[in-house]
Amino acid sequence: MANQEMESMMALEVKDGENSIRFCEGESFGAPRSVAGELVFQTGMVGYPESITDPSYRGQILVITFPLVGNYGVASRDEMDAVLKDIPAHFESSEIHIAGLVIASYCGENFSHHLAKSSLGAWLKEQNVPAVCGVDTRALTKRIRENGSMLGRLLLQSGTRRVPDLSSNGAMTPSGAATPNGTMTPAMTPNVPGMNSANLSVNGIHSYFHRSKEVPVYEEVDWYDPNKRNLVADVSIKEPKIYSPSPSVALSHPSGRPVRVLCVDVGLKYNQLRCLVNRGVEVQVVPWDYDFPQLAGKTYDGLFISNGPGDPSLMEKTVKHIAAALEEARTPVFGICLGHQLLARAAGASTLKMKFGNRGHNIPCTNLLSGKCYITSQNHGFAVNAETLPSEWSELFINANDNSNEGIRHTTRPYFSVQFHPESTPGPRDTEFLFDVFIQTILNVIRNPSEMEQPVSFPGGDIAENRALKPKVNVKKVLVLGSGGLSIGQAGEFDYSGSQAIKALKEEGIYTILINPNIATIQTSKGLADKVYFLPVNADFVRKVIKAERPDAIYVTFGGQTALQVGIQLKDEFEALGVKVLGTPIDTIITTEDRELFARSMESIGAPCANSKSASNVEEALVAVESIGYPVIIRAAYALGGLGSGFAENKAQLLDLCNKAFAASPQVLIERSMKGWKEIEYEVVRDAQDNCITVCNMENFDPLGIHTGDSIVVAPSQTLSDEDYNMLRTTAVRVIRHLGVVGECNIQYALNPDSREYCIIEVNARLSRSSALASKATGYPLAFIAAKLGLNIPLNEIRNTVTKVTCACFEPSLDYVVVKIPRWDLKKFTRVSTLLGSSMKSVGEVMSIGRTFEEAIQKAIRAVDPSNLGFNETTALMSIDIDTELQTPSDQRMFALANAMHNGYSVESIWNLTKIDRWFLHKLKGLSDFGNLMRTHSTASISPALFRQAKSLGFSDAQLALFWDSNEQAVRRLRLESGIMPVVKQIDTVAAEFPAYTNYLYLTYNGAEHDVTFDDRGVMVLGSGVYRIGSSVEFDWCSVRAIRTLRENGYKTVMVNYNPETVSTDYDEADRLYFENITLETILDIYQMEQSSGVILSMGGQTPNNISLPLYRSNVKVLGTSPEMIDTAENRYKFSRMLDRLGVDQPQWKELTSIDEARAFCNMVKYPVLVRPSYVLSGAAMNTVYSEHDLAQYLNQAAEVSKEFPVVITKYIENAKEIEMDAVARNGTMIGHFVSEHVENAGVHSGDATLILPPQDLDPETVRKIEEATEKIGIALNVTGPFNIQFIAKDNEIKVIECNVRASRSFPFVSKVMGLDLIEMATKAMTGLPVREYPPLTIQPDYVGVKVPQFSFSRLSGADPVMGVEMASTGEVACFGRTKYEAYIKGLIATGFKLPKKNILLSIGSFKEKMELLPSVEKLHKLGYKLYATAGTADFLEEHGIPAQFLEALPEEDQRKEYSLTHALANNLIDLYINLPSSNKFRRPANYMSKGYRTRRMAVDYQTPLVTNVKNAKILIEAIARNYDFSIGKIDLQMFADVPTAPAILPQPQSAVSLANLLKGSPFQGKDILSVKQFTRENLHLLFTVAAEMRLGVERGGALDVLKGRVLCLLFFEPSTRTSSSFDAAMKRLGGSTIVTNEAHSSTQKGETLSDTIRTLDQYADAIVLRHPEPESVDVAAKAADRPILNAGNGSREHPTQALLDLFTIREELGTVNGLTITFTGDLKYGRTVHSLCEILRHYNVTIQLAAPDALALPSKLKASIKARGQLGAESEHLTPEMIANSDVLYCTRVQKERFSDLAVYEKVKDKMVVDARTLRDAKKNMIVMHPLPRNMELHEDVDHDPRAAYFRQMRYGMFVRMALLALVMAP
Repeated sequence: MANQEMESMMALEVKDGENSIRFCEGESFGAPRSVAGELVFQTGMVGYPESITDPSYRGQILVITFPLVGNYGVASRDEMDAVLKDIPAHFESSEIHIAGLVIASYCGENFSHHLAKSSLGAWLKEQNVPAVCGVDTRALTKRIRENGSMLGRLLLQSGTRRVPDLSSNGAMTPSGAATPNGTMTPAMTPNVPGMNSANLSVNGIHSYFHRSKEVPVYEEVDWYDPNKRNLVADVSIKEPKIYSPSPSVALSHPSGRPVRVLCVDVGLKYNQLRCLVNRGVEVQVVPWDYDFPQLAGKTYDGLFISNGPGDPSLMEKTVKHIAAALEEARTPVFGICLGHQLLARAAGASTLKMKFGNRGHNIPCTNLLSGKCYITSQNHGFAVNAETLPSEWSELFINANDNSNEGIRHTTRPYFSVQFHPESTPGPRDTEFLFDVFIQTILNVIRNPSEMEQPVSFPGGDIAENRALKPKVNVKKVLVLGSGGLSIGQAGEFDYSGSQAIKALKEEGIYTILINPNIATIQTSKGLADKVYFLPVNADFVRKVIKAERPDAIYVTFGGQTALQVGIQLKDEFEALGVKVLGTPIDTIITTEDRELFARSMESIGAPCANSKSASNVEEALVAVESIGYPVIIRAAYALGGLGSGFAENKAQLLDLCNKAFAASPQVLIERSMKGWKEIEYEVVRDAQDNCITVCNMENFDPLGIHTGDSIVVAPSQTLSDEDYNMLRTTAVRVIRHLGVVGECNIQYALNPDSREYCIIEVNARLSRSSALASKATGYPLAFIAAKLGLNIPLNEIRNTVTKVTCACFEPSLDYVVVKIPRWDLKKFTRVSTLLGSSMKSVGEVMSIGRTFEEAIQKAIRAVDPSNLGFNETTALMSIDIDTELQTPSDQRMFALANAMHNGYSVESIWNLTKIDRWFLHKLKGLSDFGNLMRTHSTASISPALFRQAKSLGFSDAQLALFWDSNEQAVRRLRLESGIMPVVKQIDTVAAEFPAYTNYLYLTYNGAEHDVTFDDRGVMVLGSGVYRIGSSVEFDWCSVRAIRTLRENGYKTVMVNYNPETVSTDYDEADRLYFENITLETILDIYQMEQSSGVILSMGGQTPNNISLPLYRSNVKVLGTSPEMIDTAENRYKFSRMLDRLGVDQPQWKELTSIDEARAFCNMVKYPVLVRPSYVLSGAAMNTVYSEHDLAQYLNQAAEVSKEFPVVITKYIENAKEIEMDAVARNGTMIGHFVSEHVENAGVHSGDATLILPPQDLDPETVRKIEEATEKIGIALNVTGPFNIQFIAKDNEIKVIECNVRASRSFPFVSKVMGLDLIEMATKAMTGLPVREYPPLTIQPDYVGVKVPQFSFSRLSGADPVMGVEMASTGEVACFGRTKYEAYIKGLIATGFKLPKKNILLSIGSFKEKMELLPSVEKLHKLGYKLYATAGTADFLEEHGIPAQFLEALPEEDQRKEYSLTHALANNLIDLYINLPSSNKFRRPANYMSKGYRTRRMAVDYQTPLVTNVKNAKILIEAIARNYDFSIGKIDLQMFADVPTAPAILPQPQSAVSLANLLKGSPFQGKDILSVKQFTRENLHLLFTVAAEMRLGVERGGALDVLKGRVLCLLFFEPSTRTSSSFDAAMKRLGGSTIVTNEAHSSTQKGETLSDTIRTLDQYADAIVLRHPEPESVDVAAKAADRPILNAGNGSREHPTQALLDLFTIREELGTVNGLTITFTGDLKYGRTVHSLCEILRHYNVTIQLAAPDALALPSKLKASIKARGQLGAESEHLTPEMIANSDVLYCTRVQKERFSDLAVYEKVKDKMVVDARTLRDAKKNMIVMHPLPRNMELHEDVDHDPRAAYFRQMRYGMFVRMALLALVMAP
């Protein structure tokens, strides 16, 4: 209710025995009054208007478990039912019956529905019913579940009073009752002043009383138990009344009167009346105590007993009347709910009160006659005790969860009743047929009175016959088809669903074989299938595997479209092959895939489809449009993810789309476009016994028109009423039953937002992307269940794996909301269209969970990309104007909405442009407005209540820091101080109605208590986050392998990930799964709550790596390589220096800040070069540049080249081989590694390269050098865990391109090919488990694996399908062979590549590549292929005696068809197109379209196989020439037998050879260190290299023995904490000892001279460190001493070691000193640290800025020196925002009181230079703040928590520098 005026508060109290417990306080939004009643909960997700008007709730305070209520408002109270004239059309009675309403989140006046006339709150006020929101309804539900139904009361606020303020801890309810995370406290009665002892200690911190605050005081009302009174008398009709049907359906009695049902109203819901009257009977409604038996058979023909409230035992009168009617036996009897209980009592049975009743819309009831299970709507607190039924009565229905009675029938009379509500409203309509049964029974009795001696007959058959018809399938061996490489539209969700299916089959004891060439997935790993074939999933290979393996059955529904196609192609062969198809029949699949068949099938059951026609060619398409009219949508049949589909507004667009669609498919469907309608999806599950449920419904945030894979999706739907929801649900069930799906499928609808008109868009009769989403959104494992259903196991016999007690035949209740947002990576491609339409473009998706929509959507926005903070305006991302962006959605749409709202657009104007439902827009507008409110606050002014509200709306700490001009760590600290922490909630599928046994968790700020306890102390593994280009399923494999290894070794595990497509987010993979963002804030929260024993960051790719350093600095225990070492590898400068030191080569590179510098560097290293700007508008991040002209063109495209936006240029080495090294080390020592080679030359991104393992063409010398270099790097970075290095080799010389200290993309490939799981080894190394180094490998001879990239260019309209330095592939496959050629060609086929049959087109750019390919082209000619070629290539081939037909790529009109390249491509005359672009054409400016690009694009659009790399072309042609028969054998499969682990070998410690060598020729040995002027650039380089070694040594062993036996004397004549402790620690860590002397204890007190003191100490020590207030002191000391003197500060002149450590800090933090802007502020006059640092900076190319008042300005001599060196930048008397914005280093100094002779001057200037969080608002993201410390006021504490604050780290660096200095001076 962020946008609502605050109403008064309301408290909820519960009665626990004799105690009153104040459960919580919330906001009142109903009638302003207090009320008492019985507290009950209801788990339905829609239907609040129907529920609260249900008379059965009389006297009850209703808790709705679904948190978002009021979304679709309330319909008109005045509109009457069309038939029943005087009853309202939309409600269950004419008044609200509940006593009060309790909910979590209320949407206020911003409801959205075409029927809504007012808000829920307004209606409650009209009817005088109180309501409260802001309650943790889940916690309340759990309490009712545990204690049973309780009495409750809602107490309205009556005023306020003052109490001591404990709110600094934040864990207070407004009235002052302490509720630390929801601990219940005794309710306070108004006459108890102050606090009781329980309230004094909040979270263990005692309060202080000098502050007080206003808190609410509440009214008092007495407890009230409604069950003690006859509630029926309150709600029953007072006088009999007759309702007649419409004449068109009315049924007549033979006597001519209407057929009449007498309805006993004991709390009748109007829909029972509607169900009867609409079936043609007249209904006479009579009061509860009416004496009706004497009328039986005379004036009525059937007796109906309605539902109602209260205890049936109070209804003796009614029971007596019913008993009399049963005795007389004149008419059939039907009872519902209370009517059922009354009928049972009349028959002689008893009833009992249930613990908390059944109230919801998802309760499964099994019919004991047929065995079928129905989903029912229920609302009751009493039940029939079936054990007391007389012998002539039997149970008809039982509850499939708790086996309680749900229905009875007489065995010889037409009497029956049910406990559930077949009339629904709210809820599913599945059992409404019981009204038909009742009326048919009445008609049968009228026709033949002897029917009164027969029991009622029910549809659905007999249980034994039903089971015999569909017995459980008896299979021993099943073949599962996987989906192949990940592509757009078919990604990781199939790894998840296939893995689930295999788990289910294994659980049933079935031997499973999988065909899937996707080597990167968990599905193809050990622990799942018994046998995996790494082969293409196509008809030929599947047929071969079936013949070899002879499986009994096959599953084709778990491998996406790829597997379905195979099923369709082999449909007629399966029987002959002896294979049964499990699950959905292939004919059903064909019906759903063929658009025309599907439309006809839907027509046959009256299910509306969009007006459509199919066409098999362009002419038919044009005819079809005539009858439909524009705009239309074109869809290709048999296509995945809407491939080949789009909207056409006119004929030109239609022709364009048809041409592309016919290339992908033999048929297109043309249908009416319903752009702007809502898109709704349901996931439907059906078993062989015809039990059918919908598991999850989802509403697209975007209206129809954007492919659902590219749309934001919200589950469950938010703006559908009960009638909308169940209309679509009923249709879904009807359609799926009609189609005969067995297993799981998905149905998509278009729904007109202004009416109830809808139509079916499509049905996917397989597991789809949304199935994975629905599984994760609900906790219902769809694929697992579907695999079981395929074996004909009935749904109601499968357990719910979450609760372990309920059955799987139910529909999950959610008490949270889920948001899915797609992730696009369109920036990776040149010239790609970013517009979203009906063809999917996203490469991944994120899912987030919250208790409000705002919380969930903000989490999801952050999850898509780490740079997104949430829903707030984002300046950099908008390239076009907002209106255009809103009207034609692109991947920037969310930012467009935020920017529009920020710029003042109203919800209405945005709705007009987008047609996004207003409910969603109002929610986003609320966030935008709240963000603006936050901008008016700061960390100092924000109140705990507002802070908590911000968190509950999903604002992150980082977002709030932006609003408050602070930093994330400071906001975090304030949050923790205010006691604001998220709570952990479980996903349990049942909205807390039953306890859950899985730990599937999420965090929320909209809750009061945790669902779990924290005693595991598990190891956290961070997953990969969203799939995107460059980080995909490979990292999920790594995460899951790490988790499984830990669990196998007895560790408890915690998985954190937010990607719904993955196996890692499967709740049974880890002990705890947090479906949460991988951000610093969230990981720290989880780490602290779980008290985790360590975090593994190196398995999830770059996402976790990005937060490794901040986590480490927040004292998180990071397992494996130290994050500081990870930073060394990731910082270009540090890594370079390290390689230089190790003697490992790398290509020349430089970071440049102007175009002239760039030009000069390129001319020096010679073209070509790789250019990587730090900021590019066009999105192409990295490019190869071949000439100066190209360089200028390219750099002009980059936004600018400047100090803020430098460009890195690297020498590009042509024709070099790229080699991949994947390794695992422990404490720096390698314990396992594999080297694989790339087919393509360097210059193709390693993720797009074809990989060969074992390498086939590498020189052993090259391999040796690579291993040696890797070993050196592993030692230098002290790696523990996985790492990957990419090398290039040319003429046996190797160079390092990059090093990733984490698992890399190739780990699954190398692990599976070589049969050694490197991740398992790495995990063991990181956790200190025993692991064997280099275990023996068992691989067959003549065995090679080849990994081939999978591209998705056909989805990305406009993208240029060439490979370059930016990665473009979306997935990978791998196959095996006896040679690399055999493995490669299988792999290529596995990506969907079709081998050429006859015609091959060649277009080769450069002469060099023409020559290189010539022998291969000759081969093609000899093999009999017909060759076509473009102009230059055709001439070249003719010259070399190879005939080729010339084709020209000119516009159509100037040429004959036989010469037209475009004609040949468009008509699929070409089987293979080899197009090798000449290098200078790469990456032309975006508007330049070469012929080559156009023909490449055509090849993709018309599905012609395309090769654009010469090395690929050569290996392909050679493979074709070898004419493989593709017989399958042992080489193609892996059986998973575990590799035995040999005993661990403990590593030998590394010898510190390099350190000894470095110290050997020290230029400082035995020398004094008095001034920074002594140091040359080389000296500094040596010092810092030694310091880095010292750091590594300390990290490894804590100490080194370099100065063992040496003594250092510390002589300090001024106070010092840091310098003296630092030297002391440095000496001791080097193995030496120290003598400390200070002025107070020295003989100078007795008049001794400094010279004498020094000479004395010289006798004891090997060196002396001196600090003295006199500038000349060091010179005096140096003269007096024979041993080295180290200056630790001489007055205000110098502090050389501080300058050295400052310099080292800059270098370690930022990687380099060169090119930086360093700003000094504070006391520059007396600051000796500043003087020394300014002096030493003369060695570097830096800009120095000075900010100090005149009285404290830098001495003029020093300033002149800086100016003379050309280093002086801006000067000012105070810090300006411009200076801050330009600074890389902000160096603050203390204004030192002791340096001032005039204290008045000191007082005047001391506060002028304060740096606080606000000062840093304008600073760069990666600058640092330094300070030599100690500090006074000049550096505010709120900066301490900013990651840029380096001053405490500065001290640690200081120790390493001083260690290095001491070693260089004192080492023997």
